[in-house]
Amino acid sequence: MPILEFKNVSKVYNNVTQALIDVSFSVKEGEFVSIIGPSGSGKSTILRCINGLVAATQGEIVFDGQNVTQADKKTIRQIRKKTGMIFQHYNLVDRLSVIENVLHGRLGHKSTISGSMGWYTEQEKEKAFQIIDLLGLSEQCYKRCDELSGGQKQRVGIARSIMQNPKLILCDEPIASLDPSSSRVIMDHLSSINKTMKITCIFNLHQVDVALNYSERIIGLTKGQIIYDGFPKKLTKEKIYEIYQSNEGELITDIK
Repeated sequence: MPILEFKNVSKVYNNVTQALIDVSFSVKEGEFVSIIGPSGSGKSTILRCINGLVAATQGEIVFDGQNVTQADKKTIRQIRKKTGMIFQHYNLVDRLSVIENVLHGRLGHKSTISGSMGWYTEQEKEKAFQIIDLLGLSEQCYKRCDELSGGQKQRVGIARSIMQNPKLILCDEPIASLDPSSSRVIMDHLSSINKTMKITCIFNLHQVDVALNYSERIIGLTKGQIIYDGFPKKLTKEKIYEIYQSNEGELITDIK
């Protein structure tokens, strides 16, 4: 059984803007999938529909056996515990340290009082230190996050996501704000996490060559519709042109 299914999903914002049109696909557990397409094609909407940040207008979304589109607030909270999210602009608490931000990954598993008081078990703290070390951030462990570089901040975001013990990590343009060297580090870490921890990863990416280099599968989206779903090696220049409806897809950054 797939871990995620989209069945004829559509999304309309404010009864005017059609963000997704009859989108259907499924993702197997452990897959590394990239969604590519121009700005406004619906990539971010897909990710936000998965964890209930955005409600689909029509269709059905099933994640890990739970129907997201019919879920009540309690079920949505359960779904979000199992879905980590990595943002383009990090979404960290800058005044807090690296270790504090990473521990925030456990907030969804705690009571309001425990979370607000910052009460974490020794086991949780030990795991946080291990993840920080895994991502090469041990020397920055007690630094405030506003003292870090962009690449370091994104690694903190990854560490926080892993602390959730997720079944799925959603990555919304995770390297869009980074230089090629930092981008390579981030993608290498996420690829390793996918392989060693068997965590399913779904990416939104603008960089076509990054998707080609790292993904097992690519979904191409244009104007809210899927026009490619398959192996990277079968994604032709003609299909890239069709996805972007311009030469934009060929203006890609070398990250090899």
